[in-house]
Amino acid sequence: MENRAKLRIVDVSLSFGGQNVLVDINLDVKEEEIVAVIGPNGAGKTCLLNCISGYYHPQQGNIFFEDKEITRLPIYKRAALGIGRAFQMVELYTGMSVLENLMAARYLHMKGSILADAIYFGPALRQEKEHMAVVEDIIDFLEIAPSRHQIVGALPMGPRKRVELGRALALEPKILLLDEPMAGMNLDEKEDVARFIIDIYELRKIPIVLVEHDMDVVMDLADRIFVLNFGYKIAEGTPTEIKDNTEVIKAYIGK
Repeated sequence: MENRAKLRIVDVSLSFGGQNVLVDINLDVKEEEIVAVIGPNGAGKTCLLNCISGYYHPQQGNIFFEDKEITRLPIYKRAALGIGRAFQMVELYTGMSVLENLMAARYLHMKGSILADAIYFGPALRQEKEHMAVVEDIIDFLEIAPSRHQIVGALPMGPRKRVELGRALALEPKILLLDEPMAGMNLDEKEDVARFIIDIYELRKIPIVLVEHDMDVVMDLADRIFVLNFGYKIAEGTPTEIKDNTEVIKAYIGK
């Protein structure tokens, strides 16, 4: 079966105050692949994810998701289409429990009137059970059952990152954008998250765009690597091709 493009970025340019952040970026993400976006600090990696998810709107170019143009769509409509995002700086409801955070992410899939929800019977009750089943599956998948009822703000960074990943999964994404999902983690925690990423891709069949600084992780996980430097694409290819690319080496070590 043909591995079609799930996401297409065409000639995208972004600037702030006359300062170029992304310049003529072209990138396809296929239905069956993990694409890593790498580059030095300030290369434009997070800005690229922000353009895809709707936090930024590029001045030039177009973005297509499943052949639908989304360049000017608001964030919530992109999420409803199936674009899931986990952030580098964890964006959770810190005063709520793990379970409540994951249930909040189910909002886009909830149907019914305020009155029906308030009375809480019939369809509203069935819907609650259905959403809870999805959330419990994610809790088991990410191995965070012991933290189910803990307040997120009291958790260490590692478990918080899992909850952030779980919230993105609760949206039932058709593509997943991961912005440094292993930042601030120790080696064991990184290995766990790497395992989850592989399982999300292989078992849940979700293509992934991964921004990550740990090059060992990138080389192990990515099918293809897209390299940015000062907003420009300087290389694209398989891990083997990128590893020995002179432009990439120069960008990272400055020689």
